[in-house]
Amino acid sequence: MIDLRTQEKKFRPELEGIRAVAALLVAVYHIWLGSVSGGVDVFFIVSGYLITTSLLSRMDRQGRINFSEYLLGLGKRLFPIAFIVILFTTVFSILILPKSRWVETIPEVFSSAFYFQNWHLANNAVDYLGQNNVASPFQHFWALSIQGQFYITWPLVISVIYFIAKKILKTPVRKTLLSVLSFIFIVSISYSVHITNDNQPWAYFDTFARAWEFSLGGILALLIPYLRFHKFVSFVIGWLGLAIIAFTGILLPVSNVFPGYAALLPTSGVMLVIIAAETGSHFGVERILGSRPFLYFGSISYGFYLWHWPILIFYYAYFGKESVSNLAGIIILLSTFVLSILSIKLLETPVRKINVKQSKIKMSGILVAFILPVVIVGVSWMVYVDQSQARLDEYSLVDHPGARSISNNITPSSKIKPIPSAIEAKGHLPSFYGKENCSSSGTSSKVTTCSLGELENPDYTIALVGGSHSGHWFPALEKMSENLNLQIDVYIKDACRFSNDDFDGLLTESCMEWNDNLMEPLMSNPPDLVFTTANINIEDTIPEGYLSKWKELQGITKVFAVRDNPRMNVDIPLCVEENGADQCSSPREDALSAIPPWENTENISDNVYFADMSEYFCDDETCHSVIGNVLVYRDRHHISTIYSETMAPALEEQIVKALKD
Repeated sequence: MIDLRTQEKKFRPELEGIRAVAALLVAVYHIWLGSVSGGVDVFFIVSGYLITTSLLSRMDRQGRINFSEYLLGLGKRLFPIAFIVILFTTVFSILILPKSRWVETIPEVFSSAFYFQNWHLANNAVDYLGQNNVASPFQHFWALSIQGQFYITWPLVISVIYFIAKKILKTPVRKTLLSVLSFIFIVSISYSVHITNDNQPWAYFDTFARAWEFSLGGILALLIPYLRFHKFVSFVIGWLGLAIIAFTGILLPVSNVFPGYAALLPTSGVMLVIIAAETGSHFGVERILGSRPFLYFGSISYGFYLWHWPILIFYYAYFGKESVSNLAGIIILLSTFVLSILSIKLLETPVRKINVKQSKIKMSGILVAFILPVVIVGVSWMVYVDQSQARLDEYSLVDHPGARSISNNITPSSKIKPIPSAIEAKGHLPSFYGKENCSSSGTSSKVTTCSLGELENPDYTIALVGGSHSGHWFPALEKMSENLNLQIDVYIKDACRFSNDDFDGLLTESCMEWNDNLMEPLMSNPPDLVFTTANINIEDTIPEGYLSKWKELQGITKVFAVRDNPRMNVDIPLCVEENGADQCSSPREDALSAIPPWENTENISDNVYFADMSEYFCDDETCHSVIGNVLVYRDRHHISTIYSETMAPALEEQIVKALKD
């Protein structure tokens, strides 16, 4: 058999130009358009092309890949700027970001530093509790994380294929590699299309849904010697490819439809440019992309990508803006450009000059020196926040009665600072979230449960069922469990309602399957009450999907349906931190229907008991952000854990009536 023609490793100036265009597009779209350009997909296919070419060249020269040298070389290219940006972003997050955002930001320090930020964001993308989070200054590290995972796995893939082809199959290496990369491409893009249709927010950050882009770059690296066309054809396809790269973000809603088959658009644009440059033409696109300005900008594009995003986010946070003016945008771009140049010259260039083969120990020490400050600052920040949250375990009902100020008619001092603080509110979740099997995974339809409260000979059992708007009542149930000798069986799946209707696709397929699977444990071992929500937000009727679910339990158990709490116009911890409680309330008419929804609904099964707790959120005119010196919410619409606890006496009255009815 004849092997594929060897593609010599050589400098391709148009690739630096493509990187320059992609980096600039990413920044411009982020700053002025508030959208995604598809530039990251350009980076992915270019990385696949270059690393495949480089690794094959190593294998041809040495017959193997020296992994220690490879990893140290990778570290010296990636770590200096990346870890300086992470350190800068961490410090300025502490100085600039509101404390209410600290809890959600701290994990991203470590997920960015250790290259799993994409998985962290994927989990948040389907985590209902994370959907209220505003853009993080570390968010852009998701793309670097996927690339890092690719850089680690790709030499293993090529080494294994090289060994199998040479030693076992006795087949040409490049043909064997081409077959494997084609297989990876087909499997990955098929999975990408499927998961994008099923759960696009998850798919956007899923490494496996992106692997086809890197494999496509590798396939192009293997086939490029055969892809030569007439100069006029090269001229046309080259400029067409650049146009595709530039306008993908305008033609497609990238953040909502990628990766899937839609990402074939920008990747095909890159392929057209590379193929055109192989032949070249007098006025070809490679002439522009390979020119000195593009070459220089391409050489700093890595730093440019890393710096632009935190600067943009800190601009929003510091100035309290939601958009960027033309002047501010230009200043952000210039600042990014300057920081990129300085970090390249002062950090990356000196480190890159070190010969890894001759100075492995020195190189290892330098890389550790970049990592350690990030770890030290990040851990210190995390410990400080953890200690702040630990102080919430005990609080005075005299100073912080919360809902008890209404149920027990207590008037606390107005001079007392409300709890939880902005730092504490976001991370202080109902305790079942920290226990094994107490909530079902966002992508799984498997029903998991745990039993809490009084477990030895309980007088009553309550099944807490539904999504996070059921789950945030758990602290109140837990507080009353001793009085009622109550066992609480937790069946919670965030972003999933106890319903037979998917609300026009709003609820995922896994949620609907979970709902079906949930009926077996509820029917086989019926609780005394199934605790769930009665409606959604301000809607004045009960959804049909709720009603049909409750009817399935008729004759088996009672349903305790609590009216959904008001949803606020602002993130409450953030608003109270910045403006005070008086500025963070909402008109009642904007947050609650005029009458309870069950009064507008027919055909309600007779096993349902309704509870309206609205008086503990709103008076006749206003829904409040702080009641009894306690923050009512931990975000816009989830009840804070402490406020839920203080509603225990009022909720207990309703629970007792339902149990004894």
